[in-house]
Amino acid sequence: MSSSNLSPIVAVRVTPIAFRDPPLLNVAGVHEPWALRSIIEVETRDGRVGLGESYGDLKTLADLNKVAPLLVGLDPFELNALTRVVYASVGNNPDTGAQFPPEGDKARASALGAFEVAFLDLQARILERPLYQLLGGAVRPAVPYSAYLFYKFAQHKDFDGYPQDDWGEVLTPEQMVGEARRMIGQYGFGSIKLKGGVFAPEEEIRALDALRTAFPGMPLRIDPNGGWSVETTRRVMPALAANGLLEYLEDPCRTLEEMGEVAKFAKGMPLATNMVTIAFGHIPETIRLGAVQVILSDHHYWGGLRATQYLAAIGRTFGLGISMHSNSHLGISLAAMTHVGVTIPNLRYACDTHYPWQVDEVITGGKLKIEGGQLAPPPGPGLGVTLDRAQLARLHRNYLECGIRVRDDAKEMRKHRPDFDDRRPRF
Repeated sequence: MSSSNLSPIVAVRVTPIAFRDPPLLNVAGVHEPWALRSIIEVETRDGRVGLGESYGDLKTLADLNKVAPLLVGLDPFELNALTRVVYASVGNNPDTGAQFPPEGDKARASALGAFEVAFLDLQARILERPLYQLLGGAVRPAVPYSAYLFYKFAQHKDFDGYPQDDWGEVLTPEQMVGEARRMIGQYGFGSIKLKGGVFAPEEEIRALDALRTAFPGMPLRIDPNGGWSVETTRRVMPALAANGLLEYLEDPCRTLEEMGEVAKFAKGMPLATNMVTIAFGHIPETIRLGAVQVILSDHHYWGGLRATQYLAAIGRTFGLGISMHSNSHLGISLAAMTHVGVTIPNLRYACDTHYPWQVDEVITGGKLKIEGGQLAPPPGPGLGVTLDRAQLARLHRNYLECGIRVRDDAKEMRKHRPDFDDRRPRF
């Protein structure tokens, strides 16, 4: 009898947390003082605990809490049983063999991904092996990450709930170069991503030119998050394509059809996305339109770590580049990203991470250390991380007291600029 049969799941816990977030600017507005996440614990009868991390908005929490009690009694090795439970609880079609819907199903994939990571963590702990070995083993020793640069305000508006961050204001090309120097100096990143859509494209291209001058030869990207129209993108494309300025252009426009239009005049500029192709059901239309050349996966909403590997295999089939997207997250998510990242042969681009912007942590020992722009899977069985119970309790108290339940960057921005309009395209 397998060890897993002797240790069925006896408890599943979903704990919402809130942690400090700087006033980072984006096309939707500005980050609120608190970022929301959920910490998932799946415990077996013999006391082992598998961990996951997901979003912390009300809808995600409702889905996770609907699924959680139905997992009690399952064998942590039965991922198909997990999938059946999630499909029966979240989404419109309980058939796990049905064609993926062309409109996608982010809620169901997000719930599956949250629990799948915890199940895999448990499996690896039972076998006393690092999680990446359950995914086929490593093809590289570490995952490269990118310096993720943001325009930002010096401080949050009308908020003194915790100390002001020491990055200061970043609103000009010169300040952006300073931010990049500090982040690259501290973490050793070998590529740069600029979060755009904040200022007119010409101003953000000035920042790109300044970064190119300061870091010649370093791969560079910009992500306007759908803030540009097709015509605006057409107007600025020559400047973006000049002298090999960009490694790729991420989500200039907000729909798959618009990205297909941009691809017609991109003239060799790779287009990347984490907005228009975010589910397996989107891939046929993506290929038909030739709209995207790089997909930024995210195990949180693609359905987990195995789904990330499946996506990478599809990338090989259709000649699509693969990297990874990020949102504000803590160490459990970063560990999961890294474990799957070392197993993907065609991970051609450095991955995104917000991790340098986060100061709080929920894992024992504090923050994971990105060095030389890379992170190796944390050593030890499973994900290689464990919960710091005191920090979990503290961050849960933050959640209870912060008053935020759904992220709203536009509402936060109107504290700074009452006339802010978050409609897209902005430019």
